[in-house]
Amino acid sequence: MAGKRSIFEEVPEGTSSRSGPVLSAVGAIDRPKGARRGVRLWLIVLALLVGVMVLVGGLTRLTDSGLSITEWKPVAGALPPMSAEDWQEEFALYQETPEFKLQNNAMTLSEFKSIYWWEWGHRQLGRFIALVWALGFLGFLLARKVPPGWTGRLLTIGVLIGVQGAVGWWMVSSGLKGTMLDVASYRLATHLGLAFAILGLITWDALLLSRSEHELMKARRAGEARLAALTSTAIVLIFLQIIIGALVAGIDAGRGYTDWPLMAGSFVPDGMFDLEPLWRNFFENDATVQFIHRMTGYLAGLAVLFVWLSARRSPHAPTRRAYGLALIMVLVQITLGVVTVMHSSPLEIAIFHQGGAILLLVLILRARHRARYPIERSLRQS
Repeated sequence: MAGKRSIFEEVPEGTSSRSGPVLSAVGAIDRPKGARRGVRLWLIVLALLVGVMVLVGGLTRLTDSGLSITEWKPVAGALPPMSAEDWQEEFALYQETPEFKLQNNAMTLSEFKSIYWWEWGHRQLGRFIALVWALGFLGFLLARKVPPGWTGRLLTIGVLIGVQGAVGWWMVSSGLKGTMLDVASYRLATHLGLAFAILGLITWDALLLSRSEHELMKARRAGEARLAALTSTAIVLIFLQIIIGALVAGIDAGRGYTDWPLMAGSFVPDGMFDLEPLWRNFFENDATVQFIHRMTGYLAGLAVLFVWLSARRSPHAPTRRAYGLALIMVLVQITLGVVTVMHSSPLEIAIFHQGGAILLLVLILRARHRARYPIERSLRQS
């Protein structure tokens, strides 16, 4: 006869407190065995590549290299110019652009090569990301290692990566005609926004795969739905701030007002609505775009502070720590934004600011995941 159990004794998963082993739901839900770990690792690699892609894209923008390649050749464009004649041909195409005619007409072939390599590397990285997705997806699919219900989710990532390539060319093409010296700011915002949407989707999927479906089902019952909903509001504000940041970059609005917390000596700068029609001010007016970027940044910071205060009441220590990290990162990001503006957006500072946005998005998504699927600690672990 089995001895009596203490009421505080932990019962191993998959066993009954009264008798022997019982059937566990883990094997049924999580087949094929081990697939979640492999798919999650692949998604983490993709997320890192997308993060690097965002940074390289930012550097391409900051070095004014984005218009150096004037054609979209998804396959043939993978090969750079291989001869002196090829380089002359590429340079001749660039010389037909408004950017060259109105701004860079004294540029030499050697100087052209330096901006060409930035844009070529940016596009090449995009091709590599698409290849990593395709090989991983097809490999898991053929090996029947895709977790049940995940085929559509993983396919969606690939579709968005393909759409991003098309959006990238749509953005570049806006700067190749007329009197445009840069790409259209709203197209740049669309391109960057989609990149962060892809990054967010991959991050969330990787978080979901960090535990088994069985564990997630159990954790969800202890989830803090209100905290997760509040965090969703903060995520929307952060995402909006990222898009507005792209508008700032698109018209170099970060270099026009270098004082803080004021702008040109006043809280609300003059000339915010000088352009006509009115809507142009929200895309093309330096004062308007930077003012909105500052205000949205403050609002996003307050939203993260509010969810952190709410998370302090969480009974789950991992959840509280996750929100603490998100709060620290939003404070760092705001500080980086102020420093970037006060130094007139130099490349070496601005790129850290963009990297901070990547890290902030990942950390706030991780915090929301902790709220929705908390990691519970047993009395013994506590």
